[in-house]
Amino acid sequence: MLSRILVYMLILCSAIACRSAQEEKSIEVTVIADGRETTYSFARDLTVDQVLTGAQIELGPRDRISHPLVSPVLNGMRITIRRVSERESCEQEEIAHQRRLLPKEGLLPGEREKGEAGVNGRREICYRILLEDEAEVDRVQLGSPTVMQEPVDEVIYVGTSNTVQPLEIPGRLSYINHENAWTIIGNAASKRRLTWDHKLDAHVFHQKHDGARLIFTGETDETDEFFNELWMINLEDESEPARMTPTDVLFAQWRPRAPNEIAYSTGESNLGATNWKALNNLWLMSVDLHSGRTLGIEELLPESGGGLYGWWGKNFSWSPVGDKLAWARADGFGLVDLAGKRLTPLAQYAVFHSAATWVWLSPLSWSFDGQLLAGIVHGPPLADEPAETSPIFNLVVASADGRFVAPIRQSAGMWSAPAFSPDVAPRSAENKSGYLAWLHAREPHTSMSSEYDLMLADRDGSNQRRLFPAPGEPGIHRNNFGSRAGDYVWSPDGRFIALIYAGDLWLIEVETGAARQLTFDGESSNPIWTR
Repeated sequence: MLSRILVYMLILCSAIACRSAQEEKSIEVTVIADGRETTYSFARDLTVDQVLTGAQIELGPRDRISHPLVSPVLNGMRITIRRVSERESCEQEEIAHQRRLLPKEGLLPGEREKGEAGVNGRREICYRILLEDEAEVDRVQLGSPTVMQEPVDEVIYVGTSNTVQPLEIPGRLSYINHENAWTIIGNAASKRRLTWDHKLDAHVFHQKHDGARLIFTGETDETDEFFNELWMINLEDESEPARMTPTDVLFAQWRPRAPNEIAYSTGESNLGATNWKALNNLWLMSVDLHSGRTLGIEELLPESGGGLYGWWGKNFSWSPVGDKLAWARADGFGLVDLAGKRLTPLAQYAVFHSAATWVWLSPLSWSFDGQLLAGIVHGPPLADEPAETSPIFNLVVASADGRFVAPIRQSAGMWSAPAFSPDVAPRSAENKSGYLAWLHAREPHTSMSSEYDLMLADRDGSNQRRLFPAPGEPGIHRNNFGSRAGDYVWSPDGRFIALIYAGDLWLIEVETGAARQLTFDGESSNPIWTR
């Protein structure tokens, strides 16, 4: 009996000893993951990896863990797992507009006038965002921001303090400034504003040969069916401009020596790159000089496609006595056969392909006697480039009777704009004389963007010299690509040239080269000068 009791006690002690050994090997581990904190008890030694496997916790490829997976776990260990992910996100933010103070003609020195209201822009910025447990810990910008809407600067106009020194000038000099018509008569310091809210578009800006009337085109509202209107101003008084009958006008000029006739050409509204499509017609209209009312109309050219790039339209120019009318289109220039109602070419060449929304047309200028016509011809290629992309533009003079086309200056540049002067010989002289001016490209083979110099020569192209600007000064830039407006004009007596330089109107004395600035806000264009 005693022996049996001893056996039971030995078995009991063994069981208690085994249990104590097992209790000593049991450990507690806390795992923190996915927003939860869980404690596990284990009865044997394990690694961190085995603990996570037993807890059915999977690790992502970028997750971060507080302990290496091969580390043995210890009692009371806290294993923290941070879930790491990334995403792309695009955000929009405002671009603050700026305020610009710009000078403006017609305001008193220091006077301010509200121009354009400022509007903030918007841009989109995309990021790659790094997240730990859904909380952002880092972000990296992807590429450059994309501008969704450009900001519009607030514009405040300020009166200029510059004054023009008095200088007697012949005739009447008019020009466009801030989309309004201005005129100067008698003295360079006497500038007068003619329009206030007509938004001149510069398709038409022409003065009658006697200086008494001015016609111009003004933009219309977007709701109108036509893109511009033709207006007339009586420059001898301060009456309001009178609206004329034609609309959608691309060209209009007073006919010299005629009391009340205007030639004009029209287009139609278009939703393309430009807001018009030329009809390539030509009309001769007689008008009432007081009301602008149409008294009669005659068709000079019927509507047509206009040849290559005909959608842009044509240039026209009356001879000084109004008996001839020259034309220019993308592939040449010549004369209008007024009786036959057709075009007679004097010079033909390959069109210039600009890959832009404008079409290059040769400028035209008549000699004062109507015998010669100066223009620019698109020259042959330099190498093996297509004829349409040749960078060569040559200055030529053609006889009105078609007998010759004579070169005056090779590689003058596409914006050369030749202009014959009035007759400058004394009235008693037997032979008439005059000058030929043009703008010459400083970089002839890249004349589209080149700076230019104002050149002067005798009528036959001899005795060429640079007139303006002075050596070392920036050249003349042509900014209104493709428009029909000239950058400069002769005075009626041939003593001066009025020129647009850096957006301002300058007066150049031909004999001395002395230059005088007449406007100071950089917004002038389209000078015209008549008696």
